[in-house]
Amino acid sequence: MVMKEAKAESKLGVEIETLWKALAKDLRFIIPQLMPDTVEKIELLHGDGGVGSILLFHLVHKEEAMRSQKERIVEVDETKHELVIEVLEGNVLKRGFSSFKTTFKLSSLSEKESLVDIKVAYETEKDGEDEQARMDAIATAPPLYFLQLLENFLLPTSNT
Repeated sequence: MVMKEAKAESKLGVEIETLWKALAKDLRFIIPQLMPDTVEKIELLHGDGGVGSILLFHLVHKEEAMRSQKERIVEVDETKHELVIEVLEGNVLKRGFSSFKTTFKLSSLSEKESLVDIKVAYETEKDGEDEQARMDAIATAPPLYFLQLLENFLLPTSNT
């Protein structure tokens, strides 16, 4: 298996500190509000919410086997505004990935705008150029969708 990397970026109309607080500090409380049809709740299994913490996502799904996902916070860098989360077990690893680690790096574009660089490092059994393009799209779609929801969630509060 070969480690592959998919990259994407998203420009959000939210200032960097508000966005960072939501991502690095309040993530486990915000996600169930953003995605009530997908995530019922997020339980902190280990740690204090910082590096090394393990989160258990309780998912809304018909199939019992698809109702949870365990993730570890690998890195939280306040100075670089960088957050790294790794999936330990769960749905994403049942979709053709054997490892899956997402890095969110925030940078300020202006007073009310931030850029989020997303990097997903993953391993997969499947090979070939077409397959990699497909897996890259599958890897980057959830974080991009999540950031859209997060922007909509944060906008009313950040513009007051």
